[in-house]
Amino acid sequence: MRLARSSLCGILLDRGEEDLAVLIARADLPEILDSARDAPALAALGLAEEDLHALLPGVRGEPAPGLGPGSGPGSSPGSGAVGGAEMSRTISDRWADLVTGWTGGTPVSALRWPGPAGLPPAARDALTGTGAPFELVTEPVLGHDHTVFARRPRTLRQMLDAQAAACPDLPLLISPRRQWTYREAVADIDATAVLLSERYGVGAGDRVAIVAANHAEYAILMWAVVTLGAIVTSLSGWWTAPELEYGIGLTAPLLIAGDERRLARLSGGAGPDGVPVRLLDELQREARDFAGFPVPGLDGVGEDSPAVILFTSGTTGRPKGATLSHRNIINFAMVNKLNAAVAWAAAQAAAPGAAAPGAAAPEAAATPPPRNCTIVSSPMFHVSGMIAIFITGAAFPTTLVFPAPGPWDPGTWLELTARHKVTTWSGVPTQWWRLLRHPDIGSYDVSSVTTVGSGGAVFPPELVRELHARFPRIRLGNGFGMSETVGLGTLTGGDAFVAVPDSVGAAQPTVEVQVRDEYGKVLPAGLTGEIFLRSPSVFLGYWNDPGATRDALDEDRWYRTGDFGRISGGLLYLESRRRDLILRGGENIYPIEIENRLVEHPDIDDAAVIGVDDPELGQVPKAFVVPRPGSELTRDQVRDWCAAALAAFKVPAAVEFRASLPYTETGKLLKQQLEREEREAQEERDARGVRGVRGVRGVRGEEAE
Repeated sequence: MRLARSSLCGILLDRGEEDLAVLIARADLPEILDSARDAPALAALGLAEEDLHALLPGVRGEPAPGLGPGSGPGSSPGSGAVGGAEMSRTISDRWADLVTGWTGGTPVSALRWPGPAGLPPAARDALTGTGAPFELVTEPVLGHDHTVFARRPRTLRQMLDAQAAACPDLPLLISPRRQWTYREAVADIDATAVLLSERYGVGAGDRVAIVAANHAEYAILMWAVVTLGAIVTSLSGWWTAPELEYGIGLTAPLLIAGDERRLARLSGGAGPDGVPVRLLDELQREARDFAGFPVPGLDGVGEDSPAVILFTSGTTGRPKGATLSHRNIINFAMVNKLNAAVAWAAAQAAAPGAAAPGAAAPEAAATPPPRNCTIVSSPMFHVSGMIAIFITGAAFPTTLVFPAPGPWDPGTWLELTARHKVTTWSGVPTQWWRLLRHPDIGSYDVSSVTTVGSGGAVFPPELVRELHARFPRIRLGNGFGMSETVGLGTLTGGDAFVAVPDSVGAAQPTVEVQVRDEYGKVLPAGLTGEIFLRSPSVFLGYWNDPGATRDALDEDRWYRTGDFGRISGGLLYLESRRRDLILRGGENIYPIEIENRLVEHPDIDDAAVIGVDDPELGQVPKAFVVPRPGSELTRDQVRDWCAAALAAFKVPAAVEFRASLPYTETGKLLKQQLEREEREAQEERDARGVRGVRGVRGVRGEEAE
């Protein structure tokens, strides 16, 4: 190990990098070196093979002696590299710059948070300096060093208690029937937790399954479960009876709770093997018997204990239970709090009459804005809905408004916004299109809204432009994340989003991003490959599915997202999911590029593109288009519109008009359903002996009906 470290330092000294050589001699190398990125550069520099293996244990896939967490010279338990996380990031960034130069000046496809740029020094120190609320340090997480917040809650309940103490009389939950202040919600949560423990035997590590539409009582039960150290098992409210039975069988809950409509789907309305089934309202009534009782302790529950099981949407196969820990969720909460504090400090620094740079009072720089209000529209069995309950309501002084159960309705959304002075809108692009086209949008006072955000779906640039034109004072934002990362990944917003709407932004605090080729090697910047993420919010694994977990997480706990993208100019751009890629005669076609062009057409409401079989080219793109009501759009006009902005091979070979497109309950387009319908239609045409290019309609052969 000494040989490897001295060899590397010798190379740095030879190249005039004396300062970096001294720092690396003292620093914890795992915080600096990256196996996938640096192995080629180090090998090219002439390091002996044994040195290379010692410096980069990932090359051999086994730990290097003396390079475990906190083992670097001068380190101490919990402190990470010498000088803390700030020094580690400085060294790592400088090292990355050197690697870039040594590999021919080509930047690599890797991102990490650059820090609170643009703030006065005093404001930066007040936020992330030593002893500050958001100080970042290096600590081991599940055996691998990560950047973490030094001053963080250790359980979700600690986070809620802190917020409730700060604003006990602020309304937290508002439903069509009643509202709860933080104080009242905590009292009901505690009573429900005692009920679960005393009457149903729920304790740390046990599962409680919930299947229901969004209700305030759903949120109270979720909090009661994690208060006991048990695990919220969120079953999709859209599942059929066999799917519910699968999820229940996989997770083996001690209790199943939900609403009447969804519990009726269970066989005979009962759970397997005598597992009790209760309505949410019944549990609330039962909990009154335990009001004021002491809540059991959390013995054996730590940061990395499971808290929530979220099932993936199942668009690529049977649903898997992504298991999230207290740490996973709390880390995202801390990231959100830091982002809010940075935005607040930046606004204060830019305000007229602001103090000179560096003169801002630290406590003022770290003060976030007051009360937030949001509508809980995303299903609470989805990561976006779970975030509203466990993060938004616990990390910020927030009022959560629950609409009456039912399909999302833009009129209801506007009415609730005006009545409750909602400050934040969160949803998916399909919802924003419907909102913009609602005939009464101008009749409601939505001036309280300051932020419109999304995640899980790329905003078409035209949608960003329309939203900005309609609400010029509202900050627009989007990001990239998924259930397996608690939604944490990259983020963009404000002027940057309006200027570059096709990007999903830069890495968030504590997050690392890489784009790799099919062999796992980090690609040069600008090339498209698979996106990998790593942070303390990356999930524990899939519940009771070690094979799927191994496929998703590599030995260094990098999560392979299955999404294609590229990094350019410090920003991540999504291309498509791996399964959506169209291979046309050796050319790669990313459907999202065509879809973004299609929805820019004034007579197109929605669009999707898939690959269909072609005997000569392998695949060609086909577009499914939802025309705007009253338009007289033709297929030729659609293709001409695409041809004016796209290469000829990307122009849809076929166009099919539809009244609507299929989506999941969380707003994700069901392309596999379109593919299945297309296969069935092709089989029918084959049976009728229709001639023409297989899978292509409206171009050659039979015209699309």
